[in-house]
Amino acid sequence: MSVGGTRSTAQAATQDALAQDFVQFAMDCGALRFGEFKTKAGRMSPYFFNAGLFDDGAKLGRLAQFYAQRLLQSGIQFDMIFGPAYKGIPLGATLAVELARLGRNVPFAYNRKESKDHGEGGTLVGATLKGRVLIVDDVMSAGTAARESIAIIEAAGATPHAVVIALDRQEKATEKHGNTVREVPYSAVQFVREQLNLQVCAIAKLADLMQYLQTNSAGGLAGDHQRVLAYRQRYGVEES
Repeated sequence: MSVGGTRSTAQAATQDALAQDFVQFAMDCGALRFGEFKTKAGRMSPYFFNAGLFDDGAKLGRLAQFYAQRLLQSGIQFDMIFGPAYKGIPLGATLAVELARLGRNVPFAYNRKESKDHGEGGTLVGATLKGRVLIVDDVMSAGTAARESIAIIEAAGATPHAVVIALDRQEKATEKHGNTVREVPYSAVQFVREQLNLQVCAIAKLADLMQYLQTNSAGGLAGDHQRVLAYRQRYGVEES
């Protein structure tokens, strides 16, 4: 079964509201926090998003609703879901459950980090990878996880087609050359779209977070807004 639809102006407006609701939800769950956090790229970020803190049934169920709504609004067509180990496994599973609840039942598969040498063996679990595969993850930092998933999917004879994530940080990615790490003028999401030729959609972007902080600045978030704004001015990328 293919999943998808046609976007409209009304849907685009709904997407903005969806992103704002998601930011509020992530803050309420403690998955989105403000302070000073070191990123994988070695940057000191004024905010931190940790999908691992959607840590009970109710939170995961609501998170899956956000993924499903954004995905169906995006118009992306796909035949099955792949959840890369480790965080992508529960995200992909709960998304598959939510889509089935909405009447759109699609196969789901995931991988192990270590190959089994007993039972069915191998690193893949679940449905056979085939057709257009949707990869589900939380965020993209450098596109490394996406490239690993692409290799797994292609090795199985299927087509890596799209990625859905919770948050697009919209910041410059980094690349390692020998012992040197350098900043590049595009984000991991832009790299996956333009270089790996996969469609990407996110429940929310950094721009949505900025909008939320600005709208709620009177509620004590003005300082966080200024710090995130400064971070974006230093590391942000232009929309593609």
